[in-house]
Amino acid sequence: MALEEYVGSIVLYVDGQEIEVTDIRPQTNTGRKLVKTMNRTGRAKGYSKGIAEHSLQITVVIPKNVAQPDWDEMVGAKLTTMDMDGNPLYSYLDCFTTQTGEQYSVDNEARRDITVQSLRKVQG
Repeated sequence: MALEEYVGSIVLYVDGQEIEVTDIRPQTNTGRKLVKTMNRTGRAKGYSKGIAEHSLQITVVIPKNVAQPDWDEMVGAKLTTMDMDGNPLYSYLDCFTTQTGEQYSVDNEARRDITVQSLRKVQG
């Protein structure tokens, strides 16, 4: 059996600027819905297509002397995730921020939580 290598850490770029990220959770809602019908078998028969939605939950550190994007005003941005070798995994296009927040704790660095919606997701 051959030893497999898997994607580990990723790098996040926002409009070409590398962002120090601690956590990123992309999520896609396909928009498909179950279609229930009244029939003899008593089970659903299929699905209907819908509109896909792409959202990202991002946690970034708050650097002291490095310019960060204006997360509250971000509209039309391109977010790209890459593996540590620089190979693009996914790009999220036409992104806009829907929610931001900050967290401070005694044991950790200051962090910012950002919720982003994307109109398109492309591989590579």
